Amino acid sequence: MSLVRENIREHGDDRSFTFISEERGRTYKENVLGFAELDRKARALACRLEARGLRDKAVLLLYPEGLEFLTAFLGCLYARVVAVPAPLPDLDAERFGRTRRIIEDADITLILTDAAHRDTIDGWLDGGGLKGRVHCLDTSGEDVDPGAWTPPGFGPDTLAFLQYTSGSTSEPKGVMVTHGNLLSNGEEIKRRIGGSSDTVGVGWVPHYHDMGLVGQFLQPLYLGCRYVFTSPITFIKRPVLWLELITRHRGTITVAPNFGYDLALRRVTDRQMEGLDLSSLQVAKNGAEPVRAATLERMIERFAPVGFRPEMWMPCYGMAETTLLITAAPLGGGPVIRDFDAAALTRDTAVPHDPSPTQDGEGGGVRRLVSSGRPVTLDVRVVDPVALKERPEGHVGEIWVGGGSVARGYWRSPEETRAGFQARTADGEGPYLRTGDLGFVADGELYVTGRIKDLIIVNGRNIYAHDIEEAARDAHPAALTGAAFVVDPEPGRDDGVEHVVLVQEISTRAAAGTPLDEVASLIRTRAARAFELPALSVVLTGRGTVRRTTSGKLQRLHTRRAYLAGEITELARDLEPGVAGPFPDPG
Repeated sequence: MSLVRENIREHGDDRSFTFISEERGRTYKENVLGFAELDRKARALACRLEARGLRDKAVLLLYPEGLEFLTAFLGCLYARVVAVPAPLPDLDAERFGRTRRIIEDADITLILTDAAHRDTIDGWLDGGGLKGRVHCLDTSGEDVDPGAWTPPGFGPDTLAFLQYTSGSTSEPKGVMVTHGNLLSNGEEIKRRIGGSSDTVGVGWVPHYHDMGLVGQFLQPLYLGCRYVFTSPITFIKRPVLWLELITRHRGTITVAPNFGYDLALRRVTDRQMEGLDLSSLQVAKNGAEPVRAATLERMIERFAPVGFRPEMWMPCYGMAETTLLITAAPLGGGPVIRDFDAAALTRDTAVPHDPSPTQDGEGGGVRRLVSSGRPVTLDVRVVDPVALKERPEGHVGEIWVGGGSVARGYWRSPEETRAGFQARTADGEGPYLRTGDLGFVADGELYVTGRIKDLIIVNGRNIYAHDIEEAARDAHPAALTGAAFVVDPEPGRDDGVEHVVLVQEISTRAAAGTPLDEVASLIRTRAARAFELPALSVVLTGRGTVRRTTSGKLQRLHTRRAYLAGEITELARDLEPGVAGPFPDPG
């Protein structure tokens, strides 16, 4: 916290956070919070938290996107209270169930929120039988003298906050991030992006996501720079606003998952491009999910006339368990995109693709991969997940990470912490974090190929779910988001083949004129041929069916469960015999 307060004293309200809120009639309001004012409010809140005896205890932060969350988070840090950011739950039962699991796991007794949501949260607590055990505090009221605040003692191992994982392949777990982790990763990010007090960040990623919290909110405090943001919902309603903010505020850096750039490509019209000027950008980070080469290339082509340049791209890789950043492309170097032999990759070997005519054909035998860049000063290894031996360059294995940015472990989960954060190689080297991600190194560049839990093994070949999904999306203009997973065959019909089901969202408007059963058949044929899948079934469904985490990551396991339980409304299907489902999930 000493570095943050030094920046606040040096820059005062000359540096600020600006939140763009949506008003009626598609007008927007700029809400500005200077660093000095933020500091004053945070110190006042810290006094209130200290008076409640909450030092080193976990407090849940439930806020809409905006400036008040920043005050609450910094106030927790000032009071040495363990902040737990989480998405503000709506009336969706599954979302509220996740919030309740966090409350129970972190032993929450106090929730911080704003005046507009306090009564609603009190109602949830009452209805869930938590009223009396968990209290709710509106942080916008009760002015306290900030001068009464006395800084508590901090050390590198002092716990700063719990970052609950998104739960894309498992139940959410609280990652314990320390002040030392924040300083270490803050410096790593600063070096890679060339950050300074002159940096101007622009974004929309939610504050409860590690990319939003660390990359967009804490990093400006670390650098002492300005940051302009809007909410994810406002961005989704009108994606061009993101680019307008970069233009208006002369943004030098922005960060988003790949789907954000895809949305801009689909929804920003030629007319909206008039008046845009993206030439101030120096860095456009792309991470948190697989980075598509087609997205990078289309962004360059489409937005080059308004100043977007290839060297702005900075594909990166990181996760909550490492505070945030693990690898990123060098500043100004642009993306590295390479073609690899698809068949060799299914055998865990990365072989550059031979473009000779004998190697080409429909499906191409090619897998185009975007490098996630080079490691920062962390120790990144690729390890055989079973034999625990380091894999040489060009061979796929699990990505392991060691260094100062690696978090302490999972909150109150000693066994999972030992398994995930204290791994050692067969030679005894370590400890390392086991990321659960698969990848390889080629010419010093890290390529992430998929997650272990999303791996589909067909006839001894390793195929990644997101590759099948990408092939399906490219097969027809109507194809949107898809989720691929393996299901068991019907009882009595086990043919020994892995049966893959693809639940594919489509745009019925884009499919107009083509019968949906023909669309399903075309998608199935193209995707199956691309990966030589002997048993692929395709189910077409509407938008919003495929399950996602609060940060937008696909939840293939949850989508699989919904399919097997008969909870997915099908528009059309093309099923492999023996997978006539849905049927009860034997697992």
